[in-house]
Amino acid sequence: MRPSARIPGILAALVLATGGIAAAAPAATAAAAPTSVQDCEKYIAQHSSKKGTAGIGQACYEGSIGNQTSCSASLTAVGVSANTASGACRAAH
Repeated sequence: MRPSARIPGILAALVLATGGIAAAAPAATAAAAPTSVQDCEKYIAQHSSKKGTAGIGQACYEGSIGNQTSCSASLTAVGVSANTASGACRAAH
């Protein structure tokens, strides 16, 4: 193989290897999300009469990824008080 043909091959291998590392990094952070969602749902169960619904789970997920505004708005839309919603979204993050 000519040296000029090796360089693009080596660069392609490096790009693929780097992409694999970058693809694995988000998976590690996603593993922590369910725990924070559970913390949010547990907070709501302790401080509100609302039981876990799909809307609460989705709102808690929004809080776990850092979207506190959407989390609070979604929780108040399903009937959770504003104070409880705020605390639950903080627990999720």
